Amino acid sequence: MTRSVDFLYDYGSPAAYLAWTQLGKLAADTGAQVNMKPILLGGIFQSTGNRAPITVPAKGSYLFKDLNRYAKAYGVPLVMNPHFPINTITLMRIDVALTLRADARLKAYRTAVFNAVWVEQKNMGDPATVAAVLAPAGFAAEELTALASDPQVKETLKTWTQEAVDRGVFGAPTFFVDGDMFWGQDRLDFVRD
Repeated sequence: MTRSVDFLYDYGSPAAYLAWTQLGKLAADTGAQVNMKPILLGGIFQSTGNRAPITVPAKGSYLFKDLNRYAKAYGVPLVMNPHFPINTITLMRIDVALTLRADARLKAYRTAVFNAVWVEQKNMGDPATVAAVLAPAGFAAEELTALASDPQVKETLKTWTQEAVDRGVFGAPTFFVDGDMFWGQDRLDFVRD
């Protein structure tokens, strides 16, 4: 029987980006299937009373130092985005739309978005920037707007976010393996085990 891990994420989380960079190796090493589940981190924070670490100056400063340690250990780039925090609602809606359609460009979309935010320092809260970043992956600006504006997509993102809250999620990334929850990219060893 193939094991699976649910990966709940938002592009606005640098820890989710770092975890995402390691998922392919984790899946290859364990034979597990990774189920990517986009959620809206702002909705999670609002529902749970949690808040972004960056809003606590000492914690935010430490967090980015710590995340850079992990990036170095993983051998991946991580660059603090000067536009952080980025409103990711449009990005997350597009991800949901592509997920619902099992769109063949979904992997290219995720790669382009994570890299644009956490490597290339792009302002992915700006529609023109989003369109420019995603054009090489085969997306037209009008298509992106239509995907993000679809009422079913909007409702699905709300539903998936509420389902995450109902499962106990309070931040991103969060993983579930056989019903056990693991929060944070620094829990990947537990997820692997």
